[in-house]
Amino acid sequence: MAFITKKDRSKERFSLLLLDLEEHYFEHHTAYNLTARGQEANRRTSGSLKICSKSIIFEPDDAVKPILKILLKDCKGIGAVEETGHNPFIESKPACILIETKQIYLIKEENVVAPYKYERGEKKVTFQLEVPGKTEDVVQMLLQLHRASCLDKQGDQTAMVAAILQSRLARTRFDKNSFQNVTENPHMECVAEMVSPLVTNAGHVCITDCNLYFQPMNGYPDLVVQIGLHSVRRIYKRRHGLRPLGLEVFCTENDLCSDIYLKFYSTKERDELYYYIATFLENHIAECTAESYMLQWQRGHISNYQYLLHLNNLADRSVNDLSQYPVFPWVISDYSSTQLDLLNPASFRDLGKPIGALNTERLERLLERYRDMPEPHFMYGSHYSSPGYVLFYLVRVAPEHMLCLQNGRFDQADRMFNSVGETWKNCLEGGTDFKELIPEFYGSDSSFLKNLLGLNLGRRQGGGRVENVELPPWASDPDDFLEKMRLALECQYVSEHLHEWIDLIFGYKQRGSEAVAAYNVFHPLTYEGGVDCESIEDPDQKIAMLTQILEFGQTPRQLFVTPHPQRITPRFHNLSATPSLSSSELSPSSPSMESFEDLTEESKKMAWSNMNKLTLQSCHKIHKEAVTGIAVTLSGDSIFSTSQDSTLKMFSKENGLQRSVSFSNMALSSCLMLPDDKIVVCSSWDNNVYFYSVAYGRKQDTLMGHDDAVSHICWRDDKLYTASWDSTVKIWKCVADDISSNKRTQFDLLSEFEHEAGVNTLDLGPGGTLLATGTKEGTLTLWGIDNPVPLNQLTCHSGKIHQVAFSPDSRHILSVGEDSCLVVTDVQTGMLIATVHSEEEQRCFCWDGNTVLSGGMSGDLSVWDLLSSKVVHKIPAHSGAVTCMWMNGQCSTIITGGVDKQIILWKPEY
Repeated sequence: MAFITKKDRSKERFSLLLLDLEEHYFEHHTAYNLTARGQEANRRTSGSLKICSKSIIFEPDDAVKPILKILLKDCKGIGAVEETGHNPFIESKPACILIETKQIYLIKEENVVAPYKYERGEKKVTFQLEVPGKTEDVVQMLLQLHRASCLDKQGDQTAMVAAILQSRLARTRFDKNSFQNVTENPHMECVAEMVSPLVTNAGHVCITDCNLYFQPMNGYPDLVVQIGLHSVRRIYKRRHGLRPLGLEVFCTENDLCSDIYLKFYSTKERDELYYYIATFLENHIAECTAESYMLQWQRGHISNYQYLLHLNNLADRSVNDLSQYPVFPWVISDYSSTQLDLLNPASFRDLGKPIGALNTERLERLLERYRDMPEPHFMYGSHYSSPGYVLFYLVRVAPEHMLCLQNGRFDQADRMFNSVGETWKNCLEGGTDFKELIPEFYGSDSSFLKNLLGLNLGRRQGGGRVENVELPPWASDPDDFLEKMRLALECQYVSEHLHEWIDLIFGYKQRGSEAVAAYNVFHPLTYEGGVDCESIEDPDQKIAMLTQILEFGQTPRQLFVTPHPQRITPRFHNLSATPSLSSSELSPSSPSMESFEDLTEESKKMAWSNMNKLTLQSCHKIHKEAVTGIAVTLSGDSIFSTSQDSTLKMFSKENGLQRSVSFSNMALSSCLMLPDDKIVVCSSWDNNVYFYSVAYGRKQDTLMGHDDAVSHICWRDDKLYTASWDSTVKIWKCVADDISSNKRTQFDLLSEFEHEAGVNTLDLGPGGTLLATGTKEGTLTLWGIDNPVPLNQLTCHSGKIHQVAFSPDSRHILSVGEDSCLVVTDVQTGMLIATVHSEEEQRCFCWDGNTVLSGGMSGDLSVWDLLSSKVVHKIPAHSGAVTCMWMNGQCSTIITGGVDKQIILWKPEY
């Protein structure tokens, strides 16, 4: 419906929808119909004569009279008729066009949209052009097109019309008088077709340094279409007719319909235009990825509706292409109750199953046929989205589209969209009906449910006329129906399960063995790459195959090849987690702490919202080499730091340096403070871990547990986690009370995790049950601490990973590496959901799940908004790379260390 409301041309009688599918409109002429018809014999009817590739259309100026359409294939003769000359000394001139046909279509009589009428039998129709000198040219054009329509093979017809079209386009150029400004500089010009639902219109494309122009060959619907490049917000490459030739341009962020959709004749020209426009869009490539939208959706920054629209866009779905119209799910299953209960799971459809698998009995019949079917196997004989299904829903607002698709006829009255409940029931029980919904069911315009145009859509078997759509009892009117549909789409249950439907339509259950297991197998022709039309040499077979694919419907382009992560819903609702993950990772241990935690969360949000206002508190240069680790006491009075100069330093802001201790002659790599503030633990390149007693001012103990440098350490619940370049991570029993009480500690090895390369960093999940590690070769691995077998593993960086860290809610892991990328990975699925490219290598960071504070090689601190993949603020800090960063629990104090040997204390300003 968006394609109808984008530009209202309801007052126009002629439209490209009067043409047949794949037909071209070449030119028009002011003319008179001289044909004697009934009481109007011997009267001239003024109007416009349209020359099209398969037909001749005459649109009378008088809106009461019908538009005449004559198919060229029905014509027996086309010729010029000479004027009857009264003066023998003046040569006669061809002035009229005589067409002999066996059938004439009558359209929009009395200016009413209705099924086409026709007059059959031998007819002679005469047209006189207002400019007689053009008669001969028009006749020759019609004779050429008539020859094409009479060829035996469809492929030959199409090829001849294409040759005529290209010849016409080659003889014309873009009219530069259409430029908005005389100073504009053209960048490129080519021929293309403007695409709208069911029709295309050929013309010239010109792009300048200011504007994108399209000039239709026939001057319809406008002499020129102009789009300012600086107003463009989104662009998408499209498949059109299964070929990578389409380009769709949007000047709004959230509008369903684009401002222009162009189909080019070569992929090279399409791509050149795409990349030129993209230069006008800041961070265009980063913003328009499924992963970036996924992160925004997961964290609640965009709605379920907006996320589905973005996925449809990225999967080549467009409202301008009815064979690839955006697809939305049925989410409600209750269409009979007087009240809709959105808190009752029984009110909803199982989003983990395709429509065809919701009814067990029907599924068994389909599977029986599937097993007995010769190759290629498919479970469903029809698709969940096709041009016919789209117009089934929209016929009341797009009747001319339905007439165009069905050769001038509406569907049988009992097969129309008469009732929401009946349609849902048929989708559950029908043997060939598996259709999903369209975005309009979750929009705000309810006109598609009402017969506002007063269309005569026929009578049902019971005798009643087809009028407005019958709504469920729980909806008081169409607007109320859409409002409740929107509420259902955004409700808790759907938010928790929508990822399951995404897996079916856009994700890993779309194809292969996962699709078979999910009962989600459609005809091979519906899938991208299911058939290579270019390899079919016979033109007729090629056209027949292409027509079948476009009319049957197409499966969206696959966006995800691993399970889609679940949305993050409010914290204290019961969420279903995957069996491999502990529930303690996903929610607080005690709901009674809600009020306290909410207060803490508010203070953290305040701090992070002001992170771009960091102010330097003090600067301390107390090391001789790069700083590698920072630890702070609970009171914040004492700060400990380690360095490649092999020393552990203790200092305070007020008193300066207080202690310095060296454990060996090799660099220390990190440090941490045990909970009682009595012991500092340091890791070293000499393969050891050292325990320093603050109270006694000396080394308390040594853990010799690795065969190469210990790169990073973590501690939680009397367990010490050590990462090493010897390719292992080890978990040790490490009781804080025993160490601080000066007892000789027995470090029992509890677990060992083997890697393929040296481990450079690790982080423990907030719940204490998950461990993330990053290696020198760029591999991120997620482990359950009770099982040495990886839960998920992926190579997400092309070089060393400097740091990994869980988000506070344990849903995501952020990693930075020497490839200058920030990568966000989903914990539940192991899916890489965002990759942000930085101008420079980032060495360390802190984050809250949405915003990142990172330290780079230049010494600057960067504040990133991950949802937009942008740096929102840069803060000059160190004179060399920032190597480590510490933040307190309230996010109100930040300490950074760098290769410039300095430690800097920061606070966000409120």
